[in-house]
Amino acid sequence: MEIVLAVLIVAIVVWFVSVPLRRTSEQEAAATQRIEDSRVANLEAAKEAKYREIRDTELDREQGKLSQEDWTRQDAELRRDAVKILKELDEAKADAGRGVPAER
Repeated sequence: MEIVLAVLIVAIVVWFVSVPLRRTSEQEAAATQRIEDSRVANLEAAKEAKYREIRDTELDREQGKLSQEDWTRQDAELRRDAVKILKELDEAKADAGRGVPAER
């Protein structure tokens, strides 16, 4: 009886220790997907922040805090940055859909 209990304990320990070695490709794909999801989430947050900056700049112009010339320059720069973020976001979503790992 003691031998059976000892063998059972050793088998459980071996199984528990070998779990990381038995990782499947599905689990690796899921880990990659989580990385992609965080990339998309970061880009979504950047997009919202940029939109907020554009709205704030428009409000400053309406309140007279910015001249038309300053607003035009600043608005063009902010919108250029927003377009860049949107392109990156589209690429990240396309990569996530294909299961392409994130670039670092």
